[in-house]
Amino acid sequence: MLANYLEGNIRFLSSVDSWEEGIQEAAAPLLQSGTITSKYIDDMIQNVHVNGPYIVIVPGVAMPHAKNEGSVVKTSVSYLKLEEAVKFPKDKEVKTFFVLAAEDSTGHLDLISDLSTILIEDELKNKLEESNSEKEVLEVLKMVE
Repeated sequence: MLANYLEGNIRFLSSVDSWEEGIQEAAAPLLQSGTITSKYIDDMIQNVHVNGPYIVIVPGVAMPHAKNEGSVVKTSVSYLKLEEAVKFPKDKEVKTFFVLAAEDSTGHLDLISDLSTILIEDELKNKLEESNSEKEVLEVLKMVE
């Protein structure tokens, strides 16, 4: 299921200048496809300013998200992998972003379940970190579906 949502929403960059830019770049495919508005990106960044780097869910991986206050048109997910880590507050380094945009409070739970399986299993997490193309990322994700 996660692979279906991510198809066409996967990006690779060498680096970003700030964690805020990381969130903007990670969310760009969703903004371009019209599944989120720019307000959703602002809300995700504001969440970190207010609540700290809670979106860094495991070392090296962030899952930016925010409450849908009319800024999520359709449940969607995007992925960004950086060559160089970017520092979040409290010196948390991140190379991988999974942006989660949910229309409601339950529609995305299967997506989080798939993502959790990948991040918990070291072999799958390592394969994801070694992926250098959309095809390779999707192959790893399909292993848990």
